[in-house]
Amino acid sequence: MNPKIEININSEIGELEGVILHTPGLEVENMTPENAERALYSDILNLSVASLEYAQFKGALEKITKTFQVKNLLSDILHTDKVKRTIVKKVCQNEIIPELYDYLISKEAIELSNLLIEGVSIRKNTLTRYLSKERFILRPLHNFFFTRDASVAINDYVLVSKMANKVRERESLIMEAIFDYHPNFNTTTINPAKEEDINSKVSMEGGDILIAREDILLIGISSRTTSEGIDYILKKAKSKNIKHIIAQELPYSPESFIHLDMVFTMLDVDKCMIYEPLILKSNRYLTLHISIENGKVSSITEEENLLTALKKLKFDLKPLMCGGSDIYNQEREQWHSGANFFALAPGKVIGYQRNVHTIEELNKNGFEVLNAKDVINEKVNPNDYSKYVITIHGSELSRGGGGCRCMTMPIRRKDVNW
Repeated sequence: MNPKIEININSEIGELEGVILHTPGLEVENMTPENAERALYSDILNLSVASLEYAQFKGALEKITKTFQVKNLLSDILHTDKVKRTIVKKVCQNEIIPELYDYLISKEAIELSNLLIEGVSIRKNTLTRYLSKERFILRPLHNFFFTRDASVAINDYVLVSKMANKVRERESLIMEAIFDYHPNFNTTTINPAKEEDINSKVSMEGGDILIAREDILLIGISSRTTSEGIDYILKKAKSKNIKHIIAQELPYSPESFIHLDMVFTMLDVDKCMIYEPLILKSNRYLTLHISIENGKVSSITEEENLLTALKKLKFDLKPLMCGGSDIYNQEREQWHSGANFFALAPGKVIGYQRNVHTIEELNKNGFEVLNAKDVINEKVNPNDYSKYVITIHGSELSRGGGGCRCMTMPIRRKDVNW
């Protein structure tokens, strides 16, 4: 048996020791222009192209750290009959499909894992179903390759997200089950959906929650994460290490501002990537510093911007501009997740090659540009460079509305020597 992995995430940039991924599959292809909006997409993806791009992303990560696949982890725990029955019962209750219970229970672990993610087609064996315009009785999880959103590791525990949209609730259920039941992980889960008196307005997603430092969370107030959701996190931070939360308001549109990590990500101990018009320029979106003492909010103050608030906490970051200095390029590249980088270690990140002006900005600031193919084929060794950006093709993946940070759920990082 593999030794248990102790969940430990105290920063955005500590050297990565484990990450959960989900390779997109048939659930992405089971989408039409008609249901794309309901699935939270503005377009449909070509799976064959997206799969090639994702293979670069996954292949590069596998050269650097330990990776886990959601389907495999889910399949592992479904081999235990009690766990299998618990999960299937929850799915059928949450999605009001009790008639599917026996069918799902009859499946072996690997097939059941696939069905819970890829969906179950509707059988036209009643008049109601015959007349239904739906193709699936259990809808596919089109968004699950963005594993960042459904759960968040904070210090040594996992916050199970209360997703803003019902079409994504099963993602959270699956991630909670993995952390609760898989023998490889040692952690405690916190799930707001389990609390009877939870405010109905509570929602939070991982793309809005950044662990800047052991004592500092950065959280977006967005279309997906509400102020009530942040209040819930504040309540649960009582016995933890969090002393400061910096909350950043975000526009509800366009959709490229869906989460905080679409306008701000950490790159190094002293550098970050930002979308300048929102983070630094004057606008109507508030930046709020929430101080916590003895498990209670001691003050809430407005700040000039996110970087100023961090500087007051002796966390001085140099901003690199998504899209470079030209506003036209900034807008174009932010739309395609140009600010959304995933750190593998301090000064070592991965992102989309298509955002050429953003990559140039990184290169100007000391980041060597490495092609993912060269890393995978071992033509270059990332360990030979103190700072780098690994670039992957992302023309198709980016149309799903997220970048490399969105496609990762880190579970363990080394502590950073600040």
